Amino acid sequence: MFALRDDMKVLLVSHRFPPEGTAGVETYTADLGAALVRSGHEVHAFAAAKDIGRPDLSTREREHRGIAVHELINNLFHDDFRQTWDHPRIDRIFEEALARLAPDVVHFQHLLYLSAGCVEAARRSRLPVLFTLHDYWLQCPRFGQLVHADGGLCETIDFARCGTCLPSFKFAQSPTQRRVGSAIAGVRSATGIDLAPLARSAARGAQKGAERTWTAPAPEDAAAMALAAEERARAMRERVVPCVDLFIAPSRFLRERFLREWQVPGEKIELMRFGGNLEGFSALPRTHSTELRVAFVGSLIAVKGPHLLLEAWGRITPELRAQGSLVLHGPAQHEPDYVARLELKAREVGARLAGRLERREMPGALASIDLLVVPSLWFENAPLVIFEAFAAGTPLLVSDLGGMAELIEEGRGGWRFRAGDADDLARRLSALLADRSPFDSLDRAAAGAPNFDEHVAQVEARYRALT
Repeated sequence: MFALRDDMKVLLVSHRFPPEGTAGVETYTADLGAALVRSGHEVHAFAAAKDIGRPDLSTREREHRGIAVHELINNLFHDDFRQTWDHPRIDRIFEEALARLAPDVVHFQHLLYLSAGCVEAARRSRLPVLFTLHDYWLQCPRFGQLVHADGGLCETIDFARCGTCLPSFKFAQSPTQRRVGSAIAGVRSATGIDLAPLARSAARGAQKGAERTWTAPAPEDAAAMALAAEERARAMRERVVPCVDLFIAPSRFLRERFLREWQVPGEKIELMRFGGNLEGFSALPRTHSTELRVAFVGSLIAVKGPHLLLEAWGRITPELRAQGSLVLHGPAQHEPDYVARLELKAREVGARLAGRLERREMPGALASIDLLVVPSLWFENAPLVIFEAFAAGTPLLVSDLGGMAELIEEGRGGWRFRAGDADDLARRLSALLADRSPFDSLDRAAAGAPNFDEHVAQVEARYRALT
């Protein structure tokens, strides 16, 4: 039997960690860790980081909000596709960390940039193991999004279709990038001068404007990748699932998918709503404007759908567009060529790209937004920005997909539109621009939005229940 004290030593495992990683999973993990620290627990985080100025698979230590962060440098110098999910050297490093830290419980948040063997290492250490399913990475190696390279949704897992998708998935650095990374690490070691930011800037410049379109791979390449995808899925199901004591799912959609497709026992996967630490989001008074202030907040990447919002905005009559404004907030470094096209489209339709919002800026930004649009094109589960909007009292207009459709009931918290349908989105926006009375009758209470302190208490209870 596991022996847990009131003050536990908790190890959180994620693919990235703030401040380097600031997307929803990383932010939630840091908020959870900080809350556990405030409750008197000792919290450690094990996460991957990319730093071409350091030797690959080296480690470094730092501190964040009272959490001891142990980072593994993974510059994606993979020898083959298998190393993206099964990496024995990473397994050994994680196992050494387990032995050194001796946690009471291990809570996995994501395995991207890590290895499936990390979960097995935790089980071999006879520790309680939890795994929060933020997306579908265990099933889909393309960032867990279930979106094909051609942009289509994968309603079900079809390995033949995976075979036509994965050849276009850049899962490793090129030989040239490896040589550059090694050279930069050598310069840094010998002189202390870090050339990595300059190299990253040059790489982004080289990518900008490059058109990335999907073309069908050669049949032999597709067949090989189909087999690789099938092997990966089988290994994840057979190796990871038995090692986990409890999976946590943020949406019914995700939970039911794993129950149906992986036959995970119902008692082993729990629906648990969660957001992040929303303290301060309801404290700021909402501002007012004569125009309808419409906004997007999120990563400027294709699966998040900012291009769909711009397309819909362009389909609204100029007279109605003049009644509002559209601003897109988000980091631009992930898909620079895509962002360049967004900038062109934004100028064409009278919208604006305003750059990334820091976490501390979010409450004020949401208090100055009349309608937040979440036009995602993939099966999002519990986007943090939706809970932040709930807390700030900001109405939402969201795609009717996955967990988003569960969080927004029509007329409560906001409204929904048909995912991927620019005409339907334009219709909903036009109606709200022409008549704002629906905002007055909107029930702004979140449908099932969690209280974060209560959520943290639930997580603590699950840790103890595994003894």
